[in-house]
Amino acid sequence: MRLWRWMLLLVIVAALAAFGWHWVAEDPGYVLLRLRGWKVETTVVAAVLILLFGWALLTVLWRLLSWPFGAVSRRHRRVGQQRMSDGVIALITGRHADAERDLGRASRLEHLRAPALLAAAEAACRRGEYTRALETLDQASPWAPQAARVLRARVLRREGRPSDAVALLAADADKGQLSPAGWRELALSGLASGDLVRARAALDPLRKSAAFGSRAHVALEAEILVASIDAAADGVALNTLWAKLPKVQRRLPVAVDAYARRAAAFGLILPAMDELESALRRDWSPLLIATYGALGSEDIEARLRRAEGWLDAHPNDAALLLTLGRLAVRLKLWGKAHQFLERSLALAPTTAAWEVLGDAFAGEGDAGQAQRCYRNALALGRGEAVLPVLTRSQGRGIDTRPMAIEDRDQHGLPRLRE
Repeated sequence: MRLWRWMLLLVIVAALAAFGWHWVAEDPGYVLLRLRGWKVETTVVAAVLILLFGWALLTVLWRLLSWPFGAVSRRHRRVGQQRMSDGVIALITGRHADAERDLGRASRLEHLRAPALLAAAEAACRRGEYTRALETLDQASPWAPQAARVLRARVLRREGRPSDAVALLAADADKGQLSPAGWRELALSGLASGDLVRARAALDPLRKSAAFGSRAHVALEAEILVASIDAAADGVALNTLWAKLPKVQRRLPVAVDAYARRAAAFGLILPAMDELESALRRDWSPLLIATYGALGSEDIEARLRRAEGWLDAHPNDAALLLTLGRLAVRLKLWGKAHQFLERSLALAPTTAAWEVLGDAFAGEGDAGQAQRCYRNALALGRGEAVLPVLTRSQGRGIDTRPMAIEDRDQHGLPRLRE
């Protein structure tokens, strides 16, 4: 397709040249130049060509004459660009002292001054030279004010002054003029300083900028939300905060987990259970099912029945089996507790499962087996080998195949097992 366009352009140029030549040939014009007895006569076309040739000749002569004088400046630019390159590579590879030296020299070139000074400030900050980093940012501010302000906030946060970083970015944040890096720095500084209102306010513009990966944003958002929930002074403040959060944030498993645990600490067991059950109906989460079993002692029988109903859809979920075992221990249903906990340990051994199994043995009065389970919990946490325990399934093995699950055809009818 591009070849046809070039051919069409050449045809058009040839046609214009042909018509232009005929037009000029009919009347080429007349130019008379007379100076101190000298007289030159020519056509308009020839005069234009002479002027173009003279302009080209003067340009070539000027370049030839100025080339020796520009050699020094060209070498200066080339050396500066090489130092900029070396400085950035040194910064990435961790040679921060070399990076600061090379970038400082590269900043002598005007067109490299802003990026070189900013990178030099970052190198000084990574070395722990915070005062020098701030002085370098003072030099960079006239050339790149917004970038220097964001980097200054980062240096202040790393120096242990997150409140000063929040105050530095607050004015631009109120105007909505922060860059994506500025919003992220405001969120991190607000989290570090305890100004969680500022930190939460930075999450939405940071998400809309799409400048950071979804995984990094979700991790930062979860950390800020958990800190905000844990900072609630009482149940009223907790519910007020939870109601003000956007729906997308209230659906994060870590946020639901933090709310449920904090609500349970204030004695709000029923609201915590409602949020957990709603979240588990939307998306299954081992984190939330573990929290569901770790709440207070209210309505345990109903919680056990609900959790047993989930077992049909998640027969091999170790966290669900641990929750069932924990609830059964509280109800002193030792047979069910052993069944659930032994299977949970067979699927995924955890310190919590060993502890709850020890509680089951202790409730039955078997102190020796209980102590062995508690010792296994400590050993597993330290990465040591666990001791064998005489469980109720001893001698016949623990079945880890899927439980309560059927294989159905496309019509929904169960298939017979071979």
